[in-house]
Amino acid sequence: MDVLSTAAGGFVEDLQRRFGPRRAELLAARTARRAEIARTGRLDFRPETAEIRAGDWRAPAAPADLTNRRVEITGPTERKMTINALNSGAQVWLADHEDANTPHWANVVGGQENLYAAVRRTISYEAPDGRRYELRTDRPLPAIVMRPRGWHLDERHVAVDGRPAAGALVDFGLYFFHNAHELLARGSAPYFYLPKLESQHEARLWRDVFAYAEEALRVPAGTIRATVLIETIPAAFEMDEILYALGPYASGLNAGRWDYLFSVIKIFRDQGARFVLPDRGAVTMTAPFLRAYTELLVATCHRRSAFAMGGMAAFIPSRRDPQVNEVALARVREDKEREAADGFDGSWVAHPDLVDVCREVFDRVLGDRPNQLDRQRDVTVTAEQLLDVAATPGAVTEAGLRGNVSVALQYLEAWLGGNGAVAINNLMEDAATAEISRSQVWQWIQQGVRLDGGVPVTADLVRAIEDEELARIRAALGEQAYAAGRFAAARTLFEQVALGDEFVDFLTIPAYRLVD
Repeated sequence: MDVLSTAAGGFVEDLQRRFGPRRAELLAARTARRAEIARTGRLDFRPETAEIRAGDWRAPAAPADLTNRRVEITGPTERKMTINALNSGAQVWLADHEDANTPHWANVVGGQENLYAAVRRTISYEAPDGRRYELRTDRPLPAIVMRPRGWHLDERHVAVDGRPAAGALVDFGLYFFHNAHELLARGSAPYFYLPKLESQHEARLWRDVFAYAEEALRVPAGTIRATVLIETIPAAFEMDEILYALGPYASGLNAGRWDYLFSVIKIFRDQGARFVLPDRGAVTMTAPFLRAYTELLVATCHRRSAFAMGGMAAFIPSRRDPQVNEVALARVREDKEREAADGFDGSWVAHPDLVDVCREVFDRVLGDRPNQLDRQRDVTVTAEQLLDVAATPGAVTEAGLRGNVSVALQYLEAWLGGNGAVAINNLMEDAATAEISRSQVWQWIQQGVRLDGGVPVTADLVRAIEDEELARIRAALGEQAYAAGRFAAARTLFEQVALGDEFVDFLTIPAYRLVD
């Protein structure tokens, strides 16, 4: 099949011409809002939308294959990983064209080709060692929920009227054009996860894109469903409004972690020590400000009959170290038990071996029920609670700093080579890991933070740690493999986004300039 056929390209160009200008206006509005927060030091629920928050309205009923979402597996649309995800036994596969992918053109196009084959159940793969991967036929396959890129990212390989198209419209447009009717014929529909939204207006733009796309391709109105990742702090103050803005397309909200912490640092980067976070490994979802966020999310979703989806379990089980597995799986199980007890309807895993762990936990709570939409949470969450970062326990340590530097360098090296889902230290890391890692380093330097031993975090200290961590990586890989990598470019990129005086809003923007 030709992903970039004349008809498909024309559809994407049409979307860009119709909606590209509004997208640009909304990105400018983000900048203006950030400047206002920098001036006032405040973020609050919008008084002008109080009626929406108080109103008695509901999201539309879920389609049959989205009523049970207790286990969702996430991953890029690389061919082998697509097959493994579809064979995992999860209820949903989040087909990721965002944080677990990279915008290398081969990934953008190849991912669409793999999605086309996945929708039609014709996808297969033969590995270099001769092993063949095919879809299972002995049980239902997961519903596919596609995640396009965020509004902030361009796609420079698709120019419309001399300007790059929005990556989000390219990803959505190609997938919808090629698969909407096929999905309907197979008893499903086009489903999407929407990342990085910061306001109800950005959700409204997606609603208008969906409505136009359905009309243009003669798909029944209201067919699409969208789940929004609440992974920015501004969006946490507009959960009701975002669901309301999506209208007939609203399906639910998801509670992120690393991207949410990254957003807190980014938005409040000039507000002093009260927004300084300790080591990221010490920041659990039980921290007061994160607890407030997840309680508000579940309460909001269930009041509106929308799904509340839990966060990622990124652990990759080890085939060689049972002790590592025992400790890590206990933590995964504990995290999922917290989510299920709090009322979440399901949760994410990054590896097929975690599907059974997550399902076991949610099965115990849900029983024969497909979800917990009928479970209402009587909670009140204030702006002060959502912003109470200072109450987060933990310290800034050398190990935490060193871990941020090492993981960011390893991830960026892989990202520049076209791999957006990277196994590091038994964890499946994506762009959100690199974002929180580099933003913490930037924050600690800018705020004059001292390690728990009294040593100040400075650019010189970070550069010395880079030297040491890169030497360790070289020793582990061997000289030949290290030399074949992109570690020099990764270091330059890391220093640009972690050591510069000005905060870079998204590291993927300068990183994109370094790829084909």
